Amino acid sequence: MPLLAGAVVAAAPAMAQQTRNAQQIATTQPAPKQAPEQGAPLATVTVTAARQSNRIDRQVYDVKADPATSNDTVADTLNKVPSLAVDPDGNVTLRGKSNVQILVDGKPSAMMQGENRAAALNALPAGDLESVEVINNPGAQFGNEGGGGPIINLVMRRERTPGGFATVNVNLGTSGRYNSMAFGSYTTGRMSLHGSINRRHDSRGSTGETARERIDPVTGAVARSTQSSQGESRNDATGFNGSLSYNLGERDVVAVTASYSEFGSDGDSLERYRSAGAGGMIDSEYARASSREGVSKNYSLGGRLDHKGSLPGEVFKVDLRVSSTDADNDARFASRYAVRPSGALDSLTRQDNATDTPLADFTGDYERPLGPGLLKLGYKLARTGNSFDTMFFNTDPGTLAETINRTRTNRFELDDTTLALYGSYQYRIDSQWSVLGGLRAEYNELDINQVTSGIHATNSSTDLIPSAFVTYGLSDDTTLRLSYAHRIRRPNAGELNPFVLYRDELNVSSGNPNLKPSGTDSLELGMETKLGKVDTNLRVYARRDADLISERRFLLEDDVLLTTRDNAGDSRSAGIEFTFSGKATQKLSINASGNVGYSDQSVLGSDNRGDGRRSAASVTGRARFGYQIDSKNNLSLSLNATGKQLFGEGYRKPTRTADLNYRRNLTQALSFVLNVNDLFDSQKIETVTETASLREQSLRRFNGRMVFAGLSYRFGSFGGAGARGPGGPGGAGRAGPGPGGPPGGG
Repeated sequence: MPLLAGAVVAAAPAMAQQTRNAQQIATTQPAPKQAPEQGAPLATVTVTAARQSNRIDRQVYDVKADPATSNDTVADTLNKVPSLAVDPDGNVTLRGKSNVQILVDGKPSAMMQGENRAAALNALPAGDLESVEVINNPGAQFGNEGGGGPIINLVMRRERTPGGFATVNVNLGTSGRYNSMAFGSYTTGRMSLHGSINRRHDSRGSTGETARERIDPVTGAVARSTQSSQGESRNDATGFNGSLSYNLGERDVVAVTASYSEFGSDGDSLERYRSAGAGGMIDSEYARASSREGVSKNYSLGGRLDHKGSLPGEVFKVDLRVSSTDADNDARFASRYAVRPSGALDSLTRQDNATDTPLADFTGDYERPLGPGLLKLGYKLARTGNSFDTMFFNTDPGTLAETINRTRTNRFELDDTTLALYGSYQYRIDSQWSVLGGLRAEYNELDINQVTSGIHATNSSTDLIPSAFVTYGLSDDTTLRLSYAHRIRRPNAGELNPFVLYRDELNVSSGNPNLKPSGTDSLELGMETKLGKVDTNLRVYARRDADLISERRFLLEDDVLLTTRDNAGDSRSAGIEFTFSGKATQKLSINASGNVGYSDQSVLGSDNRGDGRRSAASVTGRARFGYQIDSKNNLSLSLNATGKQLFGEGYRKPTRTADLNYRRNLTQALSFVLNVNDLFDSQKIETVTETASLREQSLRRFNGRMVFAGLSYRFGSFGGAGARGPGGPGGAGRAGPGPGGPPGGG
């Protein structure tokens, strides 16, 4: 998982000037005075004190200088990035869209696939991150696995300055919560070592209320039901990662990485349910207690070779990553009936779900100056396996003997193979204009095996995926960017599995093996400038999704709601996104961002198949106010507001949260940190479903307010300029991938 560190050794002095000329082609600012390292951003934005200068195809946010990263999870940090949101369940949206692909150091990882991703984002420490890259319009070097829409690239932390350093963070929180993390690096001669370990214990309680109305499409008669729940979960996470890079000589660098993480969870809940027919008579009423426990084990191994060619600026990179996630979850249910509905199961049942996701990713990237521009070519071979093994048991209340329920037991397997070739060419027309065009050819094959029912099918497709970027330097402080990308969003394993899975007796889900891929066209015009001392970014965007993969819900008999997926016509969205960052006074810094958007999409319903539309305007805002009380004390307040979000048959209501952070530097190396997450205890998920046969309102609240107090200690130095960790001198600085940084895709 960590960054594959290492640097390609510089060419001979006689070639140096030619190399710099080639590198200038790839820079993002017009006519730079000094060209940066090839492929690296000129600077990044910190979520605490932003200063932005982005690459031609992405925005880069430096997160390591945020004092809260000593305690935060990756999900907490992503919630501070403009237009990006992670809800308490770990669902990720960008500009209100959910088909977001998350990469680690530019590469896919098994733990960021499917349902594994939520647990990883809510457990991995933010202190392991260097920066977050937001790629709204991915270029040709990026594949379409795991989302096919915009990309969030997590760049892992590293330090290549000769010598050694380490950071240790320890935090204690309310209700028995705690977390700790240590990160260190040692570089000498040709070798560089990086590594980290972490441990986290967390707990989270929630309550829920659902009111459902079932409407007879013929008579219009309405039957009502209510469901309430309360529960608590306890979560533990442990992990480590490490990397070693070595310069073999003047032209070659090899690097290896290894990581392991384990996420464990157990919890209890109580649900109460009551249902009445259209005439008002109670036909079902019962309470169900649940006990759940599970564990997810994740590992990743990687190897990389960087070779510098004989031509100035010529580089060839080969990268192999192998990762896997193995998860096992067990749930026991005990039901007590006041009014027993017909067909109800035994009062004691158990369900066991086992999933296995191995992933192999082999890429090669070649780049060299060609004429007045820079040519990039690459290939990708990737294979992802998925297996879902569900076992359901009825339990005899007297003897506690278990018998398998074969109607609810199933095994499903899916193998996803991708072969891709890409090419791009970047050309600086003059001191003001720069263009980048790319094309990706992608072959994909899905091998579907419904083992229990003996159904096997294979599906393949070949797609051409273009992208284009234009940069214009209007002045020394102002840059205009125009970008376009076409993307393919293929259904994942869970969305294709047709077997019915029971969340509870009233809510079941299944996939749809007939799903088609959806296509996305995205266009964006951006301006980056300075208004006085304030860095300002403004982006106008438009997006269209065809054959949109969306939730579709059906009411079955006995008030059971089936949630599945369907291709739901099209979706269109547009909006304006902005960020402002700078100092209002010598002591007060402000980092504000917002998104004013409009979305419109086809409406799904049991008897309304895409012939209606639903639209919504949405306003999302973020603001962080940092106040430097004195040389030792810093206070910050973060405010987050997420607007209304549409889905196939309804919408999610807006949410608002706030976080508080206080940091005191006790010595040059030791700091005290106080974090209050969800200051006003306002976290909630509220959804409304409206179709011709169903009206439902669901509200889940989380006792989300958490208080943590901790210490952060830094050993050694960062770059020889004192501590560069969270809150240390030089906090924002020039960051982002340097030599041997994360690959650009493949």
